[in-house]
Order: sequence, then structure tokens, then C-alpha cells
Amino acid sequence: MDQITRQAQTVKAKQKTAITASIALALICLWLAGGLAGCSCLSGKKHTESAEELAEKGMESFEDEDYKDALKAFNTLKERYPYSRYAILAELKVADAHFYREEYPEAISAYEDFVQLHPKNEAIPYVKYQIGVCYYEQMLSKDRDQTPTRQAILSFERLLREHADSAYASEATKKINDCRKLLAEHELYVGRFYYKSKHYGAALGRFEGVITGYIDVLPSKTRKELEKLIMACRAKISESTGDEADDNN
Repeated sequence: MDQITRQAQTVKAKQKTAITASIALALICLWLAGGLAGCSCLSGKKHTESAEELAEKGMESFEDEDYKDALKAFNTLKERYPYSRYAILAELKVADAHFYREEYPEAISAYEDFVQLHPKNEAIPYVKYQIGVCYYEQMLSKDRDQTPTRQAILSFERLLREHADSAYASEATKKINDCRKLLAEHELYVGRFYYKSKHYGAALGRFEGVITGYIDVLPSKTRKELEKLIMACRAKISESTGDEADDNN
């Protein structure tokens, strides 16, 4: 029994020693941590992400389609490291992030800045194509203002004129065709409105403008309808002119 008691006391003593050592170790760790934190606070220093780290962070967010965080990282990179080799990447990705957030005016501005700053960069054909797409995505229905449609055509034509052999030329041509179809529909819409309002001269001007500028994108059915409308306008104008002549006589 005495032997068992002595063994129990020995175990307890060892346990007490182990606990004491653990407490001491924990206190040392806490002291070191506090000391290190104190040094950091006193120095006021904190880790500043490098240009490469910001580029990696921005690309990771961009690939995860987190364009808000991507913008934050790339804008920070541009501001902190304007002469870094990653700055050009940041400028382009800021524009792309705005584009994917459907912030088209901001995207256009950023893309145009890129063209001005880096006119010889290999990404320029892509950038000019994207400017056109920004306008293209803002196009409205045929009964609305067509300024974005016309701007899209101008942008795509610039791409074709300056980079005819680029990988984006074919798609730009298709989109120009889409834009011209919409403009033709718009002119027809306005012309029909004038015709119904009995403003035959204004209607005729619109219809003839469609023949002159967009006949190649009109389906045959619409062409035939347009020809009839033009004839009807001329007849109405002729009648009106004849009536005026009779009244004068």
C-alpha cells in the first residue's frame, strides 16, 4: 500500500512539474508575442503589398469574377507603382473589370486612356474592339436614341481601318452589320411615324435615306414595303401640290 501511495505521489509530482513547465512556456510565448506586437506598434510599420503581389491578387479576383476586388487591387497597383512592369497590366484590367461590371462609360474611358498611353502595345487591337463593344452593349431599341449605335459603328470602323488583319476584324464586321440593321429599323420607324402624322415630306426623306444608306441590310419584304411607302409619299405630296395650285387659281 505504501508503495502504491509513493507511486501516486510520484505521478502527482511529475504532473505538477509538467503543468508548471507548461504554464511557464505559455507565459514566455505570451511575453514574446506581446514584445513583437509592441515593436510593430512602436515602429508603425505594416506589410505593404508589392506590385507583383497586387497583380497576383487582382488577377485572382478577376478570374474568380470578383471584379470589384479586382478593381481595388489594380487601382492600388496603378497608384502605388505607376512605373512598375505590372502597371500596364493594371491599366488594361481596370478597363476590363469595368466592362464586365457593365460600367461601360468607365470602361470606354479606361480603354481610351490605354490607347493614348500605349499606342504601340500589342493589345491595342483588342482594346479598340472592346471600345466598340462597350457602345454596342449600350444600344437601345429602334424607337430610342441611336447615338450608341452610331458610336459603335465608328469604333469598329476605326479598328478595321487601323488593324484590318487583327483577330477581331471579322467580329467587328458582323457587329457593324447589326448596327446598320438597327439604324435602318430606326429610320423606318421614324418615317412611318411621319407618314401616319401626314408629314409626307419628312417621311419621304427618311425612306429615301434608308434606300441610300441601308438597302443592303434590308430583307426583301421590307424593301418592297419601303418602295410602296415612297410611292405613297410622292403621291400624297403631288396631291398636296396640285391642291395648292388649284387654290391659287
